[in-house]
Amino acid sequence: MIADFEARVLTLIDEMVEHGSDDELFAGGYLRGHLTLAVAQAQEKGDTTLTQLDMRVRHSLVKAIKAGELAPADQVLVLGLWQRLYQTALLELEE
Repeated sequence: MIADFEARVLTLIDEMVEHGSDDELFAGGYLRGHLTLAVAQAQEKGDTTLTQLDMRVRHSLVKAIKAGELAPADQVLVLGLWQRLYQTALLELEE
């Protein structure tokens, strides 16, 4: 399930290339790395739920923010995009 979810989110990010703003493209590219890392960690630890994956991605983003990787405006942008992508992919998988 996690691999299917990751694939769906990555597809959503790829689809933004055609119509996304510069901010969305930046945030999508930034999220791609965090998502891939979180999926690898989840699989290594045996996490199987999307809620656990969401928590791993959010934890990774918070860690990056604390390390000063994102300006305040970018923090809002990236966290907001993750929330939208997570909800969209979740709804699509439930269909």
